Amino acid sequence: MKRSLKTTTLLLGSGAALFLLFNTMQGCRPQTTQAAVTGEAGSKTYVKPGSYDEFYNFVSGGFSGQLSVYGLPSGRMLRNIPVFSVNPESGWGYSEETKPMLMTTHGFIPWDDSHHPELSMTDGVPDGKWCFINGNNTPRIALVDLGTFRTKSIIEIPNCAGNHSSPFTTPNSEYVISGTRFSIPMGTDTERDVPIESYRENFKGTVSFIHPEPESGKMSIAFQIITPGMNFDLSHTGKGPSDGWFFFSCYNSEQAYSLLEVNASQRDKDFIMAVNWKKAEEYAKAGKGRKVPVEYYSNWYNDETHTGESTVMKEVLQLDPRELTDLVYFMPCPKSPHGCDVDPTGEYIVGSGKLAALIPVFSFTKIQAAIAAKDHDGDFMGIPVLKYESVLHGEVKKPGLGPLHTEFDANGNAYTSMFVSSEIVKWSLKSLEVLDRVPTYYSIGHLCVPGGDSKKPWGKYVIAYNKITKDRFLPTGPELAQSAQLFSIEGDKMELLLDFPTIGEPHYAQALPAELVKPREVKFFDINKNKHPYLAKGESETRIERKGNEVHVWMTTIRSHFTPDNIEGVKVGDEVYFHITNLEQDWDVPHGFAIKGAATAELLIMPGETQTLKWVPDQVGVVPMYCTDFCSALHQEMQGYVRVSPAGSKVELKAETRSVDAGS
Repeated sequence: MKRSLKTTTLLLGSGAALFLLFNTMQGCRPQTTQAAVTGEAGSKTYVKPGSYDEFYNFVSGGFSGQLSVYGLPSGRMLRNIPVFSVNPESGWGYSEETKPMLMTTHGFIPWDDSHHPELSMTDGVPDGKWCFINGNNTPRIALVDLGTFRTKSIIEIPNCAGNHSSPFTTPNSEYVISGTRFSIPMGTDTERDVPIESYRENFKGTVSFIHPEPESGKMSIAFQIITPGMNFDLSHTGKGPSDGWFFFSCYNSEQAYSLLEVNASQRDKDFIMAVNWKKAEEYAKAGKGRKVPVEYYSNWYNDETHTGESTVMKEVLQLDPRELTDLVYFMPCPKSPHGCDVDPTGEYIVGSGKLAALIPVFSFTKIQAAIAAKDHDGDFMGIPVLKYESVLHGEVKKPGLGPLHTEFDANGNAYTSMFVSSEIVKWSLKSLEVLDRVPTYYSIGHLCVPGGDSKKPWGKYVIAYNKITKDRFLPTGPELAQSAQLFSIEGDKMELLLDFPTIGEPHYAQALPAELVKPREVKFFDINKNKHPYLAKGESETRIERKGNEVHVWMTTIRSHFTPDNIEGVKVGDEVYFHITNLEQDWDVPHGFAIKGAATAELLIMPGETQTLKWVPDQVGVVPMYCTDFCSALHQEMQGYVRVSPAGSKVELKAETRSVDAGS
């Protein structure tokens, strides 16, 4: 049904009035904090040359589709890890070995929108093994190996649209969850081809439980839970007493499908969805539920063959909470909840209603009591709704404007980002009193305390990730750098220490002590364990071979030459595959490879690794190739030529390097 212009005007007017009311509320604006660093703040972020930062900070790249790594407290950027987007710096998505990693049922997708990093955990504490991150647009979840700082595994999520509510892990990373942002019709072509106005009848959501194999990192979907049609935003797992449960924020309980900024903001309360995942796992193992046909890709990078492998899965197990009635419960939460966070003890669940003037804190003990007593306030689409007053620990009054996300320290304090009033608010989980507030510049989204969503926050800092940075850095045209801001939380009052620019739009981030990651670092790949089918372990194993119009070159690199470096007999229209093995066995000695006119990118090959560049020459001539990564004093001399003759030419195919080492 179309909404009348008059009604829409009234709703928008009400929204504006609410905003003005918020802006006039006492206690909603920061009043006690500074706008710039003071005193000795600068010295607290100085990391002298030759010294290391204390923490790794993994920050999502937003619409860059990548994952950035910063050191804290310096704010120095260490790496930008390609995940869902091709990257010419490393050849990710351009080399033949990495192309399979970006395969989906829609074909090769070289871009995505990455929002939330999530560190793997052991007993509810980040363990420095993996970092997961979501692809929001074409629903995918990636696993980044912190031994190599490379993407190890990517899984596509079926029956999902807008993979926003992910990836969040169980306390031992048994599962990584993915909740759909958009509900959609599912099933056969006929079942999916329905009028949009049949949203309430035909649209459903899903929550997927993905299992990463502990040793290999390969991922598969263990089961999905079907949910009523609405929008699922964020999530966190329970811990301690609430281990075995997941909590999801849900909005659009109005089940609107047009102009959601008005139509999905009608009700005073939407929901937090509580999911008993231990019970779901039990049902899945018992064969409950229904296997439905789907297709999804699970891509995995084999470190022995240095090559991505794709597996296409054909079905998924779905559990329906309307039939398995002890799986899912709703808890009312004001209003349009976004963040959904669980404190380190596992007792308190914090909902952050974007349009709410308070922060509700729920008690896991009370939730369990309400479930046991069937203390319901009706149901929503067949799912029980627990009474708000029965599950509430309490409310934080007048915390600020636009609460989004909450992280925690180890001392019973919570830190909530306030998007509208651009501030971080510190409050007590016990008393629910606001203790401090600091302004951010500007429009903070997520925030991060090292370990701040785990059982063991390391505290020390809270980092703000801001959407707008006017006046904080040198201008760069109409598009300004986005930013992070580092605050000390060691004292009673938060203290601004540092601003640093970030790549893309930083959404969520996580941080952990560097000492948990450093011992795992891979320095180079053992060439004796390299099982790439086109490996050349030494210069004597290099060669060239024609297979129809394919030309395969077994090539090696070592400071400071290629073998072979002169190739003849290639013809216009051939598909030339340069299989290049880096013979170096030393830390941080990559070699690059590029050839004039290649339609892809360069390669960046790590010591002991084999990578392949495909090149189709389209012009007659002698074409230079060269190393792109400055590798030695004679890096500039690391070059070669490929002679390209006309199609049908009889020029002999040969390759050689005229050097003493190559024996010619």
